[in-house]
Amino acid sequence: MIRLRQIALVAHDLAIATAEVRRHLDVDVCFRDPGVSEFGLHNALFRIGDQFLEVVSPVTTGTTAGRLLDKMGGDCGYMAIYDVDDLDARMDHLAMLGVRTVWQGDFRQIRGRHLHPKDTGGTLVSIDQPQFPGDWHWAGPHWPDTAGSRVASAITRITLASNDPHNLRLRWQSLGIDVAADYVGTSGIDHLSAVRLAAADPHARGSSFRLCGVDFTVE
Repeated sequence: MIRLRQIALVAHDLAIATAEVRRHLDVDVCFRDPGVSEFGLHNALFRIGDQFLEVVSPVTTGTTAGRLLDKMGGDCGYMAIYDVDDLDARMDHLAMLGVRTVWQGDFRQIRGRHLHPKDTGGTLVSIDQPQFPGDWHWAGPHWPDTAGSRVASAITRITLASNDPHNLRLRWQSLGIDVAADYVGTSGIDHLSAVRLAAADPHARGSSFRLCGVDFTVE
């Protein structure tokens, strides 16, 4: 099993980005993860059904997120995080295909692996396996008791922009991570460019907006 569980955006100003998420998705912050300080970041998470939208922002210099902000010239998509039930087998497969791991975390509640974006293309990808199906450590211990977005009920698809979208699709298929993803061309660097959401509020269906430079559509 593999499913898209969380997406992350990166912003210069976390407070401004958080306010925009709240306004467009009618949702409050469900958790702020102190663990992201390991990457020189602070963050805010928002619940969309049993999936999550995260916004991160650098608090130190020399971070991966900060370098991406510089390359993209502003706020942008940052990461796709997948929930799996067969982490070890998947990592063996990825290693056979030459995919390097840039970070790994082994915690009591979850194990996660960040894949080298130069080896995957598209965006930074994490493959994570919770100890118990359905749990999600990154959203904190009390996320099931928090209110989700009143606009959207699920994150259904992401769009990855690439100079070579056809080969990116083939690469993601070979890696086993071609899940809920579409691919479009761009003259710039690979990035997560758009997100599609399922409507929780029928009146929101057909609406669109931008968050951190990423296009969101509610269907």
